[in-house]
Amino acid sequence: MSVKMTAALLLLQLSGFFGSGSSGKVLVWPMEYSHWLNLKTILDELVKKGHEVTVLIPSASLSYEVEDTSAIEFETYPSSFSMTDLEELYMESIRKSIYELPKLSFWRYLLMYQELVWVDSDYFESLCKDVVFNKELMKKLQTSSFDVILADPFIPCGRPTTLLEMMGKADIWLIRTYWDLEFPHPVLPNFDFVGGLHCRPAKPLPKEIEDFVQSSGEHGVVVFSLGSMVGNLTEERANVIAAGLAQIPQKVLWRFEGKKPDTLGSNTRLYKWIPQNDLLGHPKTRAFITHGGTNGIYEAIYHGIPVVGIPLFADQFDNVVHMKTKGAGVRLDFLTMSSTDLLNAVKTVTTDPFYKENAMRLSRIHHDQPVKPLDRAVFWVEYVMRNKGAKHLRVAAHDLTWFQYHSLDVLGFLLACVVTVIFIITKCCLFCCQKFVKGGKKKKRE
Repeated sequence: MSVKMTAALLLLQLSGFFGSGSSGKVLVWPMEYSHWLNLKTILDELVKKGHEVTVLIPSASLSYEVEDTSAIEFETYPSSFSMTDLEELYMESIRKSIYELPKLSFWRYLLMYQELVWVDSDYFESLCKDVVFNKELMKKLQTSSFDVILADPFIPCGRPTTLLEMMGKADIWLIRTYWDLEFPHPVLPNFDFVGGLHCRPAKPLPKEIEDFVQSSGEHGVVVFSLGSMVGNLTEERANVIAAGLAQIPQKVLWRFEGKKPDTLGSNTRLYKWIPQNDLLGHPKTRAFITHGGTNGIYEAIYHGIPVVGIPLFADQFDNVVHMKTKGAGVRLDFLTMSSTDLLNAVKTVTTDPFYKENAMRLSRIHHDQPVKPLDRAVFWVEYVMRNKGAKHLRVAAHDLTWFQYHSLDVLGFLLACVVTVIFIITKCCLFCCQKFVKGGKKKKRE
């Protein structure tokens, strides 16, 4: 199984003490944007159950926000990157991933992708060094006697640092997908799929948004968002999208922070923020135009809404393909789609009952679980604390060397045996042949 690093959390047991019925101490190593939104849901639940939660965050960050009333504690450490540097790094990486990479030839694509990976790796490494080389912070963490680390493996830090070592050391892996979206495949016992743990029944909408939704009449509304990381588009792409949306009969709520497109229709309203989960759970919502991020995809599955997927980067392509294959959505190419393509895609998922029926089928699968995803995630955090790890769930393969894992030592031994047998047989045959030849010559002389 290929683990999607953008959709996983790992648990590492530490040398603290946690008894049944007592509160534990959780140290969190997070990741920005949608990863944080998902992780925070688990942390809020842990806090409700009386656990002490401490989150390590750099002094320069873009999305680590929490309510003033939250009991989550933040340990802020000085970052080597300034806020300006961080914003530039993220925006440049996103721009190249969306607008440049797809246009390149295979080899040039690999070179630029490698360059982007190196840039991101340098940033993640700097975060790690900012923590590890901060003696005062490290001393404070060591004396705090945490019971468990809840970490996002997208930013590995400390020892182990490689993916292979990290997978071997982790007690539990929480994968942010589920079998409604995934295809069947074998998994290890220390893996649990908790996709959709952040989803909730829809709450009432703000009055201004509710009035706009109700004004849609029988046609309903379409929700459009390209995620928390992409609030702006090029003027050309924005106008193409706006022109397509202007031709559909539904009203559109579009999360967009850029310049108002010239082709924006009267049926479309722009918002810097939308209550996405609540909108997707509204009875008048007919479709969801999305970039295919895991959180948004699962909100659509939770509420049974078909999607028009416009993937931009990372695991979004995989998520959208899964939804398309399962009959709950269609896919468009962001750079090449026309206004007509977008219009036809929205018409397809809103008028053909095939897509709504499949979206509702996925929703039923998602809801038909003996234990809710969030409860399972919290259970595993407490399980690792109670049992001081979960090494009994780890396979022995993590302790093998690479040649042992691939049985190269066994294959080498068997190959040596075969070669030896062949050698002996060959020698015997040659010996017999020589005896036969010599015997024949002797008879001729006589």
